[in-house]
Amino acid sequence: MRTMFHTIAPRYDFITRVFSYGMDGRWKRAGVERAGLPQNPVILDLAAGTGDFCALVSRHRPGATTVAVDLTERMLQLARQRGIPHAACADAGRLPFPDRSFDCVFIGYGLRNFSNLAAAVAEIERVTRPGGLLVSLDFFLPTNALLRRLYLSYLYAQGALWGFLLHGRPRIYTYIPDSLRSFLSIDDFSSLLRRNGYGRVQTRSFILGGIGLHWAAKE
Repeated sequence: MRTMFHTIAPRYDFITRVFSYGMDGRWKRAGVERAGLPQNPVILDLAAGTGDFCALVSRHRPGATTVAVDLTERMLQLARQRGIPHAACADAGRLPFPDRSFDCVFIGYGLRNFSNLAAAVAEIERVTRPGGLLVSLDFFLPTNALLRRLYLSYLYAQGALWGFLLHGRPRIYTYIPDSLRSFLSIDDFSSLLRRNGYGRVQTRSFILGGIGLHWAAKE
């Protein structure tokens, strides 16, 4: 997985725009704006990629301290190039931060790539301050079986097309539907959050349940 993300890093932002019909930026802005961040918050952007959430938070709350964490050093190099100074290469299941370090943890398209989702959620809860938020944007499985099949087929075709055009490797972007086949629905993930210390969970769904935004408050 790390090798694959190293390869696609320079094209990562472009691909997220393509797969979201250009709405990725709008969804992330909604995630930040609805979070109701305090003044001068301390923010973790987990599975940060090139640091989209860090950049959005810094514009929304100029006094914010933002930390980008990703498993791929190449992604973090690109984040630093866009002016994000605090970046660490780490696994979501073993975060190198003390308890209650952050006012909010943002995750963009990272949940499906965590090897143990429940353990990662528990670790995120550990480093979040009481009353702090987890804000996540990700692909999910639509609950309707027909929509699920159509959605996975669309993602596979898009991935194969852009993998061939950008890298000459049709399979390189099909990791998205491959990682999604055994993943959760939006409601299933909400239930997982409630079982792990999050008392107030709000959601918005897009593309008929194929994309979901979560805002979850730590109790």
